[in-house]
Amino acid sequence: MEKVMFLTNHSYMFYQFRRELAEDIMQDYEVVISTPFNGREDDLRNMGCKVIETKFERRGISPTGELELYRTYLRLLKEEQPDFVITYSIKPNVYGGRACQKLGIPYAVNVQGMGTAFEKPGLRQIATALYREGCKGARVVFFENKSDAEYFTEHKIIRPDLAFVLPGAGVNTTYYAYSPLEDHDIFHFLYLGRIMKEKGVDELFEAMRRIHAEYPDTVLDIVGFTEEDYESKINQLVNDGIAVFHGFHRDPRPFYVSADCVVLPSYHEGMSNVLLEAASTGRLLITTNIPGCKEAVDLGKTGYLVKPKDSDSLYRMMKKALSLPREEREQISHHAREKMEYEFAKEEVVKLTRNACRI
Repeated sequence: MEKVMFLTNHSYMFYQFRRELAEDIMQDYEVVISTPFNGREDDLRNMGCKVIETKFERRGISPTGELELYRTYLRLLKEEQPDFVITYSIKPNVYGGRACQKLGIPYAVNVQGMGTAFEKPGLRQIATALYREGCKGARVVFFENKSDAEYFTEHKIIRPDLAFVLPGAGVNTTYYAYSPLEDHDIFHFLYLGRIMKEKGVDELFEAMRRIHAEYPDTVLDIVGFTEEDYESKINQLVNDGIAVFHGFHRDPRPFYVSADCVVLPSYHEGMSNVLLEAASTGRLLITTNIPGCKEAVDLGKTGYLVKPKDSDSLYRMMKKALSLPREEREQISHHAREKMEYEFAKEEVVKLTRNACRI
C-alpha cells in the first residue's frame, strides 16, 4: 500500500485541526505522522496512524539542533519511504522540505502563518532564505490567507504557480455544532487560546478593565495555557471579579456555547481556528483587522474588526457588542454559522488539499 507521511511540530494541534485530512487520506494510503509528542498521539494511533516521536525545539535556532533535525528527517524518510510528504510549520517545512528534495520524494508545504519570524528584520531575512530553500522542490505550497501567499511570491520565495490559498484548516461544522445563545444575567466575553503577548492579551485585559468598570455585569472567561508570564495579571483580574480563568481544556466547545462574544485581538495569524470554531457555534466575533482574522468576519453582520495593538479600538467594539439587542445578536449568530458552512467547511478543505497535492 502506498504511504503518505506528515511532518509536523505538534501532535495535539495536528489532531485538533488536521485529523479529518488524515482520516480521508487513510482511505487510500497508509499514514505516518512524525511529530513531537504534545498530547493526542494516542488518539492518532487509535485512528490507525503510525506515529513517530520526533523531538526538536519549536522556537530555537541552534545550528547544531537544526542540522540534527535535517538529519533526523533524512533518516526517517529513508526508513519509511513515503510516496508523498505533507509538512506543517516552519521547521518541518524547511528541513523536511530539504530532506524530501535530497531523496526525490514529492511533497507539499503548509505555511500556517508567518508569525514573529517575519516581524523582526534579522529573523525575517533568515526565515526568507530558509523558506526559499525548503519550498524549492514542493509540488504545492499551501497558505491560510491571501496576504501570506502574496508575500511569498512577491519576495520570490516561491513561484506564483506553486501558491494555493486554502480557507485555513477549515472547521468541522458537525463537531462545532450551532448552539442558540444562552440567557445570561452576566454578559460573557470569551478569550480562548494561548495566553501570550502576540495574541493581544495586554490590550484585551486593559479593555476589559474599562468595560467592567462601566458594566459590572460582565465577565471575561479565559481558557488556555500561558506561554509567557501572565499569571500575576490573570490572578489580579480574577481577584477583582473581572475574569474567570479556566485553564487549558482539550474540548473548547462548552466555552463557545456559554459565551456571548468571542474576542481575539491577535497581532498575526495564518487563519484563526478559534474564530472559525466560535462562528460555527454561532457566536459574535471581535477580532483584529489583519490577515488570518478578518476573513472570518463579515463586518457588522457576524462581528467587528478592531485595530491591532489598540486597546481603545477594542474597548469601543466590546462596548458596542454589549449594547446590541438580543434579536440582533441572534441574527448575527445565524449569519456567523452560515458563513462557516458556505466558506470554511472542513470537508471542502480536505478535498481541495488532496486535489492540489494530487493524492
